[in-house]
Parts: sequence; C-alpha cells; structure tokens
Amino acid sequence: MPIVPDVPAGGFQDGHGRGAAHQSGPLFRDETPHEHPQEPMSSPTPPPPPAPTAPRQKKSAGRDLGAAIGVGVGLGAVIVASLFIWKPAFVGVIAVAVVVGLWELTSRLQERKAIKAPLVPLAVGGAAMVVAGYVRGPEGAWVAMALTALAVLVWRMTEPPEGYLKDVTAGVFAAFYVPFLATFVAMLLTADDGPQRVLTFLILTVVSDTGAYAVGWRFGKHKLAPRISPGKTREGLVGAVAFAMAAGALCMEFMIDDGSWWQGLLLGLAVAASATLGDLGESMIKRDLGIKDMGTLLPGHGGIMDRLDSLLPTAPVVWLLLALFVGTS
Repeated sequence: MPIVPDVPAGGFQDGHGRGAAHQSGPLFRDETPHEHPQEPMSSPTPPPPPAPTAPRQKKSAGRDLGAAIGVGVGLGAVIVASLFIWKPAFVGVIAVAVVVGLWELTSRLQERKAIKAPLVPLAVGGAAMVVAGYVRGPEGAWVAMALTALAVLVWRMTEPPEGYLKDVTAGVFAAFYVPFLATFVAMLLTADDGPQRVLTFLILTVVSDTGAYAVGWRFGKHKLAPRISPGKTREGLVGAVAFAMAAGALCMEFMIDDGSWWQGLLLGLAVAASATLGDLGESMIKRDLGIKDMGTLLPGHGGIMDRLDSLLPTAPVVWLLLALFVGTS
C-alpha cells in the first residue's frame, strides 16, 4: 500500500486556507470506492499484497550530538582550568571569545546585508573593554565602551560616505552586544569568591538551556514564539525555570559566600528569563540575516556567537543580583 499524506478531518486546504471540495470517487489508490453492479469477471485477479510501511522516524536534535558533547567538554575544561588556576588567564579567554564573536557577527552582516561594521576598532576596543572591566570595574567598562564607539565613528570616515550611518550604527550595536555585556563576566571574577560566581553564572545558564531543551523535546506542544524560534515551547520555558531555580538554590547555598537558597531561587528564575530572551534575540538576528548559525567554528554547536547568545544578556543580570544579595567584594 503506497504511503500517503494524512488528510485533515475537514478535508483538503487550498493555497488560501479554504476547504477544497472532496472529489467523487477514490482520492487515493488504497481508498475503497463505492460498489456498483458490474458484470462478473471470469478470472478475478487477486489484489497485490500491501507494501511495507516505512518506520516512523525518531525525533532528532538536528546536530552531531557526539561532536557537540566533545566540544562542550573541551570548552568546559579550558574554562574551569583558567578560572581556578589564574584569574587573568580567564580574562584572556573572555577577550578571545569576544574578538571571535565580533568577527563572526561583522562577517555575517557584510555577507548578508552589505553592512561593513569596522572590525579592527571593534576587536581592539572589545578586548580593552573586557580588561578595563576587570581592572577598573563598571566605570572602566563604560569609558572603554565610549572610546570604542568613537573609534568606530572615526575609522569608518576613511571610506566613502555611502552607507556610513548604517555601518557605524551596526558597529556601535556590536560593541554593546558582544564585548560590553561580556565585561560583566570579568567583573564577576573580581570578588574574593569570583571563580565560584563565574561558575555559578555558567552552570545556571547551561542548566536553563538544558532544561528547556529536555522538557521541550519530550513534552513541548505549545509554541513560545513561533515567528522567531519555532522550536521553543512554553513547556520548555517551564523546564528552564524549574531546572535553573533548583540549580540556583544549590549554588547559592553551597558555592557563594553568605548566599542563601531562597536567593538562588530568585537568581535561577531571572537567569531562565534572560537566557531565553537572549536566545530569542539572536534567533531574531539570524532570521533577519537568513542564516541558521553565525559560524562553523565549533562542530555540533555552530559558531562562538551561537554559544554566547544566552550567556551575554545573562551576565549583567547575575552580576547585579549577586551584588544586591552578597555585595561585589
């Protein structure tokens, strides 16, 4: 029996969403027609045996899971080693991630939209921004951000004026979106328990993403934002909140000096919200650009920016809440 598409209960839909009229007689070869009197056949031919039905395919994540796990474990090892062995080494890891992320973002903008955000002042200013945030705190980060924006404006003046406004606007956006938000990770590190704060930030973000994926993959039925990210569901958001709040309570109770479990519940709730919004924000950018991933540097993950999407907007949220709960020193 040939495999045929399912027919909705209300009949077929035409191209404009209206119900198409049901034709008389069988629509498919395996549909039984109405019987009519007819002359008996002398030697009826037996019907052919039904064709085997193709097995139903299982859900797939759509990526190379083995490569994704291997890359994730490798990145985690580098982060943890630099975080607990020598703090400046982790600041260097942040700066490298920022520069690569800026390269991916500006490259996609030029390829897909012909927007030429100047990479050189963004890369130099972005790395300086991370270092300034670690050494001088929020004031240093803001000053570096302002100087980077000024450098973008001046650098672009060396080229023809056509497209100047869109190029510098994209450049200032890139400076804020990638390096400025990343400076809050460096500022988390400056506290006495800085490595534990950064690790808490990373754990909560990863756990939120994992909870959203696991619960959404298994139970997701109601779309969260179908026009932006069709794969995200409301059930997945509930999973993200539940997983992040549980992880937050444990991290605040056992990893953060003077932290309490109830503060971890609030922190986990905020992380789930900011991580989800960050993921949707980058999905919006990628849909506007007409691409699936920002890069191909990380097998099974895409590019650096595809891993930073939920981390970047979550960093200032975690820094602010920890400052309110237990201070910045």
